[in-house]
Amino acid sequence: MKPKTEHRIKRIVDIAMTVLLLFLMAYQVTGEMLHEWCGIGMMVLLIVHHLLNRKWYAALFKGKYTPYRITVTVVNTLLLVSIAVTAFSGMAMSGHAVPFMYGIMRVMTARTWHLGLSHWSFILMGVHLGLHIGMMTAKCGAKGRWVFRLVLAGAGGVGLWLFLKSNVIDYLLFHTHFAFLDYDKAAWLVLLEQLAVLLFWVLAGYTLAELTQRGKRDRHFLQPLVWLGGAVILGTVLYFAVSGKTGTGGSPSAWQTTPSASANRVLGTAASDASSPQRAVSTSQSSVLSAGESSAPQNTRVVPLARRLILSWLRPL
Repeated sequence: MKPKTEHRIKRIVDIAMTVLLLFLMAYQVTGEMLHEWCGIGMMVLLIVHHLLNRKWYAALFKGKYTPYRITVTVVNTLLLVSIAVTAFSGMAMSGHAVPFMYGIMRVMTARTWHLGLSHWSFILMGVHLGLHIGMMTAKCGAKGRWVFRLVLAGAGGVGLWLFLKSNVIDYLLFHTHFAFLDYDKAAWLVLLEQLAVLLFWVLAGYTLAELTQRGKRDRHFLQPLVWLGGAVILGTVLYFAVSGKTGTGGSPSAWQTTPSASANRVLGTAASDASSPQRAVSTSQSSVLSAGESSAPQNTRVVPLARRLILSWLRPL
C-alpha cells in the first residue's frame, strides 16, 4: 500500500471513530439496539486502526523515551485497557448485537463498569486526539495555529461548562450504575454538546503535547497553559453564572427534576429485574423520575463536580 493511500485511510478511520464515539455517548439519540451496533462498529474500526498503526507497537521497546513519547504511551495504554473493558462489559449486557454473551459477568457489575469506563474512554480519546492533532495543524502557519487555538479554547471552555454541570464524577468514580438522560433534548443538540466536551479534552491533550515537546529553556515553555487556562476560566465562569441565574446551584440539572416521563429516565434497572437481556439493558423499561422522586435523598446527594473538587482541595488546609 502506498504511503499516501495508507495515510488517507488512517484519516478516514479516525474521523469515523470520532463520529461513532459521539453517537455512543448519546444513548438517548441512538436507542438501545443502534447503541450496541455502534459499539460493534467502533470495535471493528479500532482493530483496523491498530493494524494501520502496527509500526507503533514494533517500535515500542526501541529508541529513547522523551517526555512526549512517555505521555503518548501512557495515554494509549490506558485508553486501550479502558476501551477493552468497556466493550467486554457492554457485551455482557447485550440483548441485540451479541445476545449469546449476555450474563458472562454479573449484570449490575457490568453496568457500573460500562458506565464508568465509557466516560473514562471518552476523556482519554479526547486527550489522545489532542496529543496528535499538532501534526495536522503543522502546515497551517503561525496565524492559522493561533486561530485554531483560539477556537479550540472557546469550544473547550463551553465543553468544560457542560462537563461540570452534568455531574459526571459519580460515573468516573464508579459510584452508580444509573445514567440520567434527557430524552426531550434535540438529537443535534445532544451531539453538539458531546462534541464540545470532547474538544475540551482535545485541548488538554494538545496542551500536554506542547508542554512535553518544548524544552524547559524555551522562554515560551508555559505558553500552551494560557489557552487551557482560558478555557478553564470560561467554563468555570459559565458554570457558576448559569447556575446562579437558573437557581439550580448544587441540585441536579433542571431536566432531572422535571416530572416528564419522556424526558427523565434512568438507564439501568435493579439487579433483581435482570431476567432477560432486553429487560436488563432496556431504557424504555427503566424507572421514571417523578416530581416526588426528584426530591428523594438519592437525588439530593448528587453534588456538582466543581463543588466536590473545591472541597477536596480545601480539606488538607
